[in-house]
Amino acid sequence: MSTLTLASDPKDAAAVEAVEAHHAQLAGELAGRVAMLIAAADRDPAEAEEVRTGLVAFCDRDLLPHAVAEESTLYAAARDLPEARLLIDGMLAEHRRLAALVDALRGTGSAVRAAADGRALQVLFEEHLDKENDLVLPLLAGAPDISLADLLGGMHELLGGGEEAGGEGEPSGGGCGGTCGCGGSDDADVPELDVREVPHALRHATVFGALGAVPAGRAMLLVAPHDPLPLLRQIEERHPGVFSVEYQQRGPEAWRLLLTHR
Repeated sequence: MSTLTLASDPKDAAAVEAVEAHHAQLAGELAGRVAMLIAAADRDPAEAEEVRTGLVAFCDRDLLPHAVAEESTLYAAARDLPEARLLIDGMLAEHRRLAALVDALRGTGSAVRAAADGRALQVLFEEHLDKENDLVLPLLAGAPDISLADLLGGMHELLGGGEEAGGEGEPSGGGCGGTCGCGGSDDADVPELDVREVPHALRHATVFGALGAVPAGRAMLLVAPHDPLPLLRQIEERHPGVFSVEYQQRGPEAWRLLLTHR
């Protein structure tokens, strides 16, 4: 059953969808940054350090504040439900483990260790979000005495301030659409991000996270299952003139694009 079916009020159903969309955005960006960290750790320790710093900054700016906001809103309300008390205790313990992994990332001087800690953080965070989406949110949305919409009113850290979660087909305008081939990279040893196996809801956010970890003057090779024109328009909207795009393969099974940070 879906959370929409379980919601006791249409506004609560909409609140559930907003939280899940922001979860997808966070998970996707984390996955993209970790992918770039792993690739850099194999190739260039100096670049890996720059990517690690960006990953820690993302956690401090977005991931950890999101967890704190959950504790004071969603978790505080759910703990009053007898059937959710043990679940929330476990979720709080996972928040402590997430914070510990971020601290480990913050303090490590080894590129390989940073990549391992980043991957562990990604796995735990994705499992944690699955529990929130599948267990915590349905309990709250179905509780007749709890208004999830009121509970989340104005909570930027939980709802993402209206940011899109990164679906494939959102309309967006502006930019060259990635078809001009304006620029490129002379460095053939670039990390590859293959999003063909990434869940649809996480795909765009994963690319945005990966691009956020690409230093100026470096590039990333994106492998997509189709021509990603909507994604390229969104990249241009978010970072006008920052990334040049060069098609290296145009189907039929894969589209390969070199995205260079000017």
